[in-house]
Parts: sequence; C-alpha cells; structure tokens
Amino acid sequence: MTEQHTNIYNFGFIDEDSKREVRRQLLKAVALPGHQVPFASRDLPIGRGWGTGGLQITMAIIAASDTLKVIDQGDDESVNAVNLRRLLTRTTGVSTTVDTQAATIIQTRHRIPEEQMREDQILVLQVPMVDPLRWVEPNLERATVMHGEADYGRMWVYMYESVIKAGDIRIATQYPVIVAGRYMMDTTPIPRWDVLRLHNADHLSLFGAGREKRVYAVPPYTTVEPLEFEDFRFKTEYAEGQRCHRCGATNTFLTGHFVKSPGTDEPGHWVTSCSDASYCDKQMVAQGWTEAQE
Repeated sequence: MTEQHTNIYNFGFIDEDSKREVRRQLLKAVALPGHQVPFASRDLPIGRGWGTGGLQITMAIIAASDTLKVIDQGDDESVNAVNLRRLLTRTTGVSTTVDTQAATIIQTRHRIPEEQMREDQILVLQVPMVDPLRWVEPNLERATVMHGEADYGRMWVYMYESVIKAGDIRIATQYPVIVAGRYMMDTTPIPRWDVLRLHNADHLSLFGAGREKRVYAVPPYTTVEPLEFEDFRFKTEYAEGQRCHRCGATNTFLTGHFVKSPGTDEPGHWVTSCSDASYCDKQMVAQGWTEAQE
C-alpha cells in the first residue's frame, strides 16, 4: 500500500543537511555499540515523546527503493503507527507493508517483530528514556562519567535490592543490557521477551530519542547481555499453558484483553493473543484458519 508523495516537502521531510548530520552520528553510534551519541534533534510536525527520535532516523536513512513497515506494540494499525507511516509515505512516496519479511526498514515502538530479521533489514526503535543510569543517577554529567569509566556499580546495587525486597528484578521493560562487553544500554520499552532478540542478531538496530537528543546502535552480530546474577538469572515473561486465542501460538509474546460474547452486553471473557498482529495473521493463513481458535 502506498500514498502519493507530495512535492511541497523535501524527500523524507527534513532537509539534506539535517539528514547528513543524523547519518554521521549514526555511523559513530555503530562504531561504538551501545554508546549514546548526541545529535541535533529537529522539530517535526508531531510532539516530542511520540517517536520523533526514531522518525528522524528513518527520515535520514530511507531511500525511494525502500519498503517501510511501522508498528506500535506489534500493531500496524495503532494511532501512533498509522500517523507516522502516513507522514513518511506522504513525504517519500515509498512502498509500505505489514509483512515483516517484505520490509527493508521497520520502525517500531515497544516491540521487536516475532519473525527473525535478515542482514538486509534495519530496525529503528523509538526511545523515550535513553539512559538506564537515570534510575540511579539523575545527574546527566555524572552519568556520562560513569559510562566513560564503565562504573555501573549503582545499577547492580539497584537490581540486588530489587531481588532482596521483591524476590524478583522489578524491571518489566527497558531492561538494561551490556553491549559488546562495554556499554550499558537501555533497550527501550520492549518486553523482556524481546531483549534476547538483540543478541547476535543478523540485522542492524538503530535507537533514536528525539526529546533527549541521543542516538545509539547495535550492529549485526553484536553481543547484547541482559544484567543478571549467577544465582538469579534473567527471565522472560512466560506463563505455562497460555496460547494465542487466534492462531494457537505458544511461543510468542502474548497480550491479554477481554472478548465480548456475540449478541450480548456481557463483559466477556479474558483471552490472550499474539502482540505481533502480522505474525499472528500469517500463522492463521498457514493453518487455514479464518476465525479465532477459542
């Protein structure tokens, strides 16, 4: 599906000098995996906090030959995904898709696609909070020094206290990782289920925070190790016996919601379904199903 490209804007909306500046900072980010690189975040016709960092990365790297996919929490049709995709297509004219395998650039908020991505694909993640040390050191200058010295003791203490007080590491999203054995990095609000998808991945991952004016990257085949203790290992969200009520999958990240019974005003019953809508639809087609499998 495509929308007509209007020529009143530059290709990709932002000007060419701005694109070059973003690309220069991205090259530095790729050379220093996990390191936060400042960049001159531009004003866009959307509010900061709605994906301007990831959007500027996509605008800087996209070409007329690309095929674009935009998702929000795994859904191609959410308000955020629809509006960002509309802006990009109206200012570039590129083809868009909901199929993960058909896309060359995937811009995402809160999820990594369930299907394994390839070397020729780029994943662009929208970042609300760029630095995991913010939880233990709110002062930006001190946190920068801590990253420079690889001084992450406070974060280890924070996680230890979490285990002692709550019996678990109380980090549902934005789980901190060590990239290439050096920098501690924020993984953005992806679920813990997706964190391991960054480890030695085939594809390039680019992270952009427009409000905080930072970019960082995980190049292909780079180690991404979640913080954990020898006697308290990193765990993903998984509930034994749960499955998607649409396609029956048990090996995907599932989200829950109520489904009303047809012809009634009753609240309905609680079901779980794949967060990645495109993957779920593909599974249903592959199995010849047209309706949810209750």
